[in-house]
Amino acid sequence: MVYLYDEQFGSFKGEVVKKFTWGTDSGFSVSVISYGAIVQSIKVPDKSGILSDVVLGFDDLDSYVSRNDPHLGSTVGRCANRIGGASFQIDGFTYQLAKNIGKDHLHGGIIGFDKVNWNYTVNGNKVILSYLSKDCEEGYPGDLVTSVIYDVKDDDTLYVEFIATTTKKTVVNLTNHSYFNLAGHGTGAEEVYNHVISINADKITETTPESIPTGRFIKVGGTAYDLRVPARLGDAMNRQADSELYDDNFCVTSYEEKALNFVSRVTHPPSGRYLELYSDQPGVQLYTSNFLPSPSEPALIGKQGVGYRRHGAFCLETQNYPDAIHHPGFPSAILQPGDVNRHRVNYRFGVGKEIGPEVVIS
Repeated sequence: MVYLYDEQFGSFKGEVVKKFTWGTDSGFSVSVISYGAIVQSIKVPDKSGILSDVVLGFDDLDSYVSRNDPHLGSTVGRCANRIGGASFQIDGFTYQLAKNIGKDHLHGGIIGFDKVNWNYTVNGNKVILSYLSKDCEEGYPGDLVTSVIYDVKDDDTLYVEFIATTTKKTVVNLTNHSYFNLAGHGTGAEEVYNHVISINADKITETTPESIPTGRFIKVGGTAYDLRVPARLGDAMNRQADSELYDDNFCVTSYEEKALNFVSRVTHPPSGRYLELYSDQPGVQLYTSNFLPSPSEPALIGKQGVGYRRHGAFCLETQNYPDAIHHPGFPSAILQPGDVNRHRVNYRFGVGKEIGPEVVIS
């Protein structure tokens, strides 16, 4: 049995911001707000039945509007991750984008999809959030109509589908930027290090020091990126020579276009909670919250007054490869008029089961 209810979460530029909450008989619940199509809360029972919120976020709309520079829980678009040089060419025409991370472009620009209030409709237990990004918004060509469909079923899984269409050739790479800590959103880096993670990837995209792909790949064997066998996250991070630790695109090994492929499994042994991730995208960005405040800086104050700091959560952002518009050897990021860009991702939560993940599920 699944219930769904909605309530007002505030107002933005004269528009009502809605909060939608699903719940199941196990106590599992998910809350999404229409502003930024943001995942605001995911509560999961542990092996003793105690509920904890396992995603970082805020309790109030004003914080999402004014303090959400890390994109906590956000729907990111038009183009997630980076575009080198903050420009691209389509059919010989150069499109200039905002340089919002050094000389490059990140997560859709200054006012990305996480900084607008989305229209909403409800169909059964599904909530459909929609947004029209107009031609030349943030420098991108074409009117882009994007919908994010959220659904929760009694298997304690959050089902997400992104759908986009355009009036001109454009670049699209949509994702969700939730920050997870299966011990509870306020338990910090110490408990993140205790997670055990596996990722179904035998290579990553090589990047420059500015995190722009070179177009080449690095095989993970013998490196700190080899997470094909479950590893304690803290131990894996200690193997990283890069001081910034994980902020890398892993290429899904068994990627089968349009199929839901197993991407990752993360467990937190002390609580018994686990997260399994399935997606039809070729890549997933593992990010260990490197740019949240360091211990010497003021914390980012989140839900329940908790201070969020560096390495206090991890992200698994299913996606096309970053900067794909500049690399012919990557899956295409160009959406053409008449075509539909689709991206499905399932977040399956549970407790206490040690099962071997399927590589491909229907």
